[in-house]
Amino acid sequence: MTFRVTVLGAGSVGLFVGGKLAAAGADVTFVGRPRVLDALADTGLRLTDLDGGDDRVAPGAFHTATEPNSAAIADLVLITVKSAQTAEAARQLAEVIRPDTAVVSLQNGIGHDSTIREILPSCVVLAGMVMFNVIQHEGGHVHRGTEGGLAVADDPALRRFAPLFGRAGLALDRHADLRPVQWAKLLLNLNNAVNALSGRALREELSQRDYRRCLALTQAEALTVMQRARIRPARLTPLPPELMTRLLTVPDPLFRRVSGRVLAIDPMARSSMADDLALGRKTEIAWLCGEIVNLGRMVGVPTPVNARLVALITAAENGDPRRWSGPELLAELRSAKG
Repeated sequence: MTFRVTVLGAGSVGLFVGGKLAAAGADVTFVGRPRVLDALADTGLRLTDLDGGDDRVAPGAFHTATEPNSAAIADLVLITVKSAQTAEAARQLAEVIRPDTAVVSLQNGIGHDSTIREILPSCVVLAGMVMFNVIQHEGGHVHRGTEGGLAVADDPALRRFAPLFGRAGLALDRHADLRPVQWAKLLLNLNNAVNALSGRALREELSQRDYRRCLALTQAEALTVMQRARIRPARLTPLPPELMTRLLTVPDPLFRRVSGRVLAIDPMARSSMADDLALGRKTEIAWLCGEIVNLGRMVGVPTPVNARLVALITAAENGDPRRWSGPELLAELRSAKG
């Protein structure tokens, strides 16, 4: 059986996941901006990864569209748009999608599945997380730059798609409760702001102790808020989140010796937030550091470090070109903390 898959959001994640599914035999339609889709029609897709994988998908092996009309016959819909576009994407789907269609949100942040479910109450809406970094190059080349797979909320509706994702090399890590995984991924994604402000590639940034200290301040504050809110993030790293936060602060030689997986990153990989700033787009800061600030308000815990990162990224969105050195950013965040 050939599954029909609509990917709503033809950015880096959507192109990589949808491209891998197309390479595995799915009938995939990418829905996105004309500029991106026109280029794909000429070049097709090349999908590479950190482990040496290299798949090519010819232009005729997938479809493109600027509206999600293909969802009317889709077996599976993947939503990969930016967080701010979630509600609008769901409203577009509501006009065409069939009842009981499986819809999976593969987005950063918490609660997008709830937003989608409110607009698509007759569909099977599931939360998902992309646990790896994706780099988009010219000419339809999309590269997985870090380790990781796909985590999803478990549901019987996923069972028939599992073989397809397995053939695509994207085995689904299914969880009865995905929220702990989402909160743990959010902890890791707090580095997106630090990376974007640094102007450096991820591996270079994380190899410098002062940048890691910035991330440790951000994560420690977030963990305090989560503890007050009785949220227990899952363990996604070799050490539990609390110990991983401490490890970030050790001297560079020791960090390199004990955290090889953390630095197993493509030398060119940057955070999606850094890419957004480079392209003049609004970032997802409100759904990352901003999520911690909002939760802190709810439970009565101050969050000055995350609030300051929100302010710095907002300034960058509004045209501030500054790139912060590790010592400068660390001093700024420590000053905010008081």
